[in-house]
Amino acid sequence: MVKILIIHGPNLDLLGKREQGIYGKITLQQINNTLKDIGKARKVKLKIMQSNHEGEIVSIIGRAKNEFNAILINPAAYTHTSVAIRDAILASGLPVVEVHLSNIYAREEFRQKSLISPVVRGGVYGFGINSYTLGLNAAILLARDNAQKRR
Repeated sequence: MVKILIIHGPNLDLLGKREQGIYGKITLQQINNTLKDIGKARKVKLKIMQSNHEGEIVSIIGRAKNEFNAILINPAAYTHTSVAIRDAILASGLPVVEVHLSNIYAREEFRQKSLISPVVRGGVYGFGINSYTLGLNAAILLARDNAQKRR
């Protein structure tokens, strides 16, 4: 069975409570439930985690290669600052899709640079929860292709 690792970065556990004008009223649990429904319907196993700690995210990505076929990640604020997460993605050798609820390129100047985008297969941003659903569907396609190559 195809397996996808989903990583939510820092402060995403506060969705629905913070900056609703930017991120909307949706909660992380609602996003996760939607992703689980898609995974079930598409017969894909998902492991979903959220962390506010860069090192934990790096460690999880580092262990992902032997267990997962693809990664879906919203690095949140680490998008703009984490060389460590960037390097872990590169080292994993897995196809990765980057997602963001908001359009990072239409926000503050410091948010308009992603250290992650150059090392992922693609990204979806600015569509709220649909960024996640579109991103997951892309990750499923990549994961299935990756699983075929491993056989």
